[in-house]
Amino acid sequence: MYCNSLTNYQRFKTREVKVGNIGIGGKNPIRIQSMTTTDTMDTIATVEQSIRMINAGCEIVRITAPSKKEAENLANIKAELVKRGYNTPLVADIHFTPNAAEIAATIVEKVRINPGNYADKKKFEELEYTDESYKAELARIRERFIPLVKICKQYGTAMRIGTNHGSLSDRIMSRFGDSPLGMVESAMEFLRICREFDYHDIVLSMKASNTLIVVQAYRLLVSKMIAEEMNYPLHLGVTEAGDGEDGRIKSAVGIGTLLEDGLGDTIRVSLTEEPEFEIPVAQDLVKRYNKRSGHDKIEEIIINPLTPFEYNKRQTNEVLNIGGKNVPVVIHDFCSKEKITPASFFALGYNYSVPLDKWNLSDLACDYVFLGDKVLDFEVPGTLGLIYNYKTWINNKDKGYPFLTAKEYLNETELSLKMNMVYTTLPDLSLDLIKKLKNDTTATLMIDTHNGHGMAEQRKIFIELINNNCTTPVIIGRAYSEIPPEEMQLHASTDIGALFVDGLGDGIFIAAEMREANSSIQIKNNKNTERKNGGSDKMINDTAFGILQASRTRISKTEYISCPSCGRTLFDLQETTAKIRAVTSHLKGVKIGIMGCIVNGPGEMADADYGYVGTGLGKITLYKEKNVVRKNIPEAEAVDALINLIKEHGDWVDA
Repeated sequence: MYCNSLTNYQRFKTREVKVGNIGIGGKNPIRIQSMTTTDTMDTIATVEQSIRMINAGCEIVRITAPSKKEAENLANIKAELVKRGYNTPLVADIHFTPNAAEIAATIVEKVRINPGNYADKKKFEELEYTDESYKAELARIRERFIPLVKICKQYGTAMRIGTNHGSLSDRIMSRFGDSPLGMVESAMEFLRICREFDYHDIVLSMKASNTLIVVQAYRLLVSKMIAEEMNYPLHLGVTEAGDGEDGRIKSAVGIGTLLEDGLGDTIRVSLTEEPEFEIPVAQDLVKRYNKRSGHDKIEEIIINPLTPFEYNKRQTNEVLNIGGKNVPVVIHDFCSKEKITPASFFALGYNYSVPLDKWNLSDLACDYVFLGDKVLDFEVPGTLGLIYNYKTWINNKDKGYPFLTAKEYLNETELSLKMNMVYTTLPDLSLDLIKKLKNDTTATLMIDTHNGHGMAEQRKIFIELINNNCTTPVIIGRAYSEIPPEEMQLHASTDIGALFVDGLGDGIFIAAEMREANSSIQIKNNKNTERKNGGSDKMINDTAFGILQASRTRISKTEYISCPSCGRTLFDLQETTAKIRAVTSHLKGVKIGIMGCIVNGPGEMADADYGYVGTGLGKITLYKEKNVVRKNIPEAEAVDALINLIKEHGDWVDA
């Protein structure tokens, strides 16, 4: 088990760790933090950016300390913040330099160390260790790490043992592989040394750019802590999430899935943007859980057939293009639209050419449209399925498929021979309904929930189906009313993405009535801030595809594994990411890593097809997967060199 309950929301109880005047874990609220992007040696710039973050709601500020001189300058930064009336705790971010960590631990309230590179250097070597040689390596690490543990204990400094999927040591990789288990064991090695010295002011994290890896690693860590009677607080995050709507959706899928099960004591949303823009996103992800306790009761799960530590897709029947081995479908809601014309479909990825009398489809073209009782008076593309309320379908059988309530499905005799979509909530899921579904190869479920803990209730539906050997495909539906667009995006990504991460779902349906509010969530992506004709429809449709992309269940566009920048960054990440997006965004399914420095770059890019990494001032190194292809290219030439590299490997297509 990895949480208190799969059906009754409650925070997983952890011990309290004090970081200056802020408590993490225990009965404290979920804390919000972020990281500066300035040069740590530029005291004033770092202080002023920190103040912007704090004023936005950042409760803990992290600052990189790549060497001894930056660690020493943390004292000047802290003094200037205090001088200006700010006592927000500071965290030193350490990679490769134990000496810097030891200095920082005497100055700031917390240090973050990465087990993969604190005493190791990653060379991507395949090494074989005997038990004795492995123990010898652990002894070496122990000797290097103990001084920091003693300093932290002496000064009352907290520590985050933060494992990154992209920087697991070759030693860990050799024994546990590039896996969630390897991430957990990497942290546990350091945690055991801390416990040996009775030092417990520790926060743990398991970060990756792959949302499935993130969720599985945190769950496995908690399971291991429960087994060993530990309860250290958890710092949640998806690293290298990117920018714009993609970065927000990806963060919500990874972080939100864990928050739904009561895991997480502090979070950081990592976006390739100014750090103050991360704070409102984190706040919106967290605030939903302030009132989550006391939701309508969901019956406990006795037999859990899901595999929380590895991905296994639920096996389902194939009904048309839904279920089976098909990618999840996207269904868009048009039932409440006042007037539907061919132009209405432009927002859904369909463009009609009047001169050619033909439809053109984009990669983000939805698969079905729910029309309710509206009957179209024009032809739509043959690839687009139309769904009508049952009584309307009866008179228009040649135009689409019926949408039935569970009661209608059980009682009506005239059904489609191809596909019948049955609207179901958990209370509707009777034994009679399940029995009929099991014998019907045309049935598809559209599940919904009205429970305040909706994800858990919908998960319960899936578990009931699995435990009753019912393989009917399921569309995950969620409705949102009177909600700002950006909040809808985050909430849907959490609610629906959490199910797809566990291999549940054959399609996605978002019904949303959005309002233009004074939302504090800013999106650095012009196409998402345009509220022109069809803007809401486009955002809902794009969000659905974004959730599937973030959960790795349907790849429909280029994926950017882009780090959030920090004081180690060797070029303008935001500007460079925009340049690379501009010339590669049409490369469907290609994953491009854009990393400001070498710390996590090669490791995180092992999950990418191509990598663009800063390796010196104005110098870029290009990777194919985890292999260096070209070193130290002048930055002015690097984007063109990346394009040529993609072409050389046959992944380029003209826009």
